[in-house]
Amino acid sequence: MENMESFWKQVKCQMKKTLPDHSYRMWIEPVDLLDHDKHNIKLSSPNSFFIKRLKDNYLPILEEAFFKLGVDDINIEFKVTSKRKLCSKEENKNLGAYPAVHLPIKRSKQLNLPGLNVRFNNGRLFKKGFTFDDFVVGENSNFAYSASLSLARGKIKGSNILYILAKTGLGKSHLSQAVGYHIITNSISKRVYYTTAEEFTNEMIFSLKNRTIEKFKEKYREKCDVLILENVHFLSGKEATQNELALTLDYLLDADKKVIFSGCELPDDIPKLNDQLKSRLSLGLVTEIGVPDYATRVRILKRKSKVFGYDIPNQVTEYIAQELCDDVRQLESGLFGVAAKGHLMGYNIDIELAKSVLANITKAKTRITVESIKKLICKEFSITQEDIVSASKKKRIVKPRQMAIFLSRKYTDQPIKKIGNSYNKYHATAIYAINAVERELKQKSVLFEQVNYLSKKIESGKL
Repeated sequence: MENMESFWKQVKCQMKKTLPDHSYRMWIEPVDLLDHDKHNIKLSSPNSFFIKRLKDNYLPILEEAFFKLGVDDINIEFKVTSKRKLCSKEENKNLGAYPAVHLPIKRSKQLNLPGLNVRFNNGRLFKKGFTFDDFVVGENSNFAYSASLSLARGKIKGSNILYILAKTGLGKSHLSQAVGYHIITNSISKRVYYTTAEEFTNEMIFSLKNRTIEKFKEKYREKCDVLILENVHFLSGKEATQNELALTLDYLLDADKKVIFSGCELPDDIPKLNDQLKSRLSLGLVTEIGVPDYATRVRILKRKSKVFGYDIPNQVTEYIAQELCDDVRQLESGLFGVAAKGHLMGYNIDIELAKSVLANITKAKTRITVESIKKLICKEFSITQEDIVSASKKKRIVKPRQMAIFLSRKYTDQPIKKIGNSYNKYHATAIYAINAVERELKQKSVLFEQVNYLSKKIESGKL
């Protein structure tokens, strides 16, 4: 029989092809073959939580992969191989460390900050569900996800600093906390500090007023293995805090510690940020999370529905994803509103219910949709909606239709196939229309002026 090590390599290779990339990197890639005989194999795992996850979600896939290789009578076992151990309560106290997440130990109150006699409301707890496994990866976030996971596992080469750039509500807090959660639950370290720039500033001021600044410095410079600092843009204009943070970063980087920053702006774009701190923030890897596309929004809504136990029809999920495209929080708000109204009022969850709920969310802002662009084109070129979706090849119909398809592609994130369907055209015809407009734009023809005029109307919300 072929060597079991070879079988295991083939199994991992097969799973890498079939599993989502982030799932493979998170749960399968770290697993190694420890021991084996003819009918038993033993696989490595960093902790018991990891084992439970593998058994609950991946054991049948592993067994099937072995079966396809002709190994149909195999018993798979997992063994914790991490040499690290959880720190005891007394050790944590001596180290000045505390968990940043709710671990199995029941705790109703947040721990005092180490070294401070008076309780200070700082040191946030991680939000439940903000883990790598619960993050929906899309084209907008794939690089940020990969970089965060690599940093958590200590595999980013050349730097231990990560800067996550994103607008509010796109998932930078989720990924920041996922790094800390992974490090804690895998027993890599318990000395993880998660805070915001505002809270860091307030804590420093508090320490200065109460003459405990040396303990404040000791906590962040010597008793911290991982610093997660959110909303860095808040430091704008706060010179004293910037100087202290820059010195703290020097200590952490010299000691090869991990630092995760997040903010809405790049360090160079944050006003009133001194050069010392700016240069340190720019040392690491900068990753950006963009706005999720339509397909990713649908997957986010389906994941959230599953987590919260909502039974939402596919067409309603797709409608919410189409209408709410600003950020993930807006998606969650829409999903919760639809589910809550349906449950509390006893209504069927359908498109009409979704429209009534989403009207309250979107009424303050005109949505740019394929339909709104279609109406604008019809109005500006004095044609009907029947004309624009017809099979007519008249120039007065074809040109506006092509512009409508081009602008729908530019200002919405609907797939080309769906845009084509909206105009009663095939996928290939929609692509042809977009290419035709792009060619004329390069020639700076009359169409160039028309598209600019229509674009300004769309961007100003005058639909």
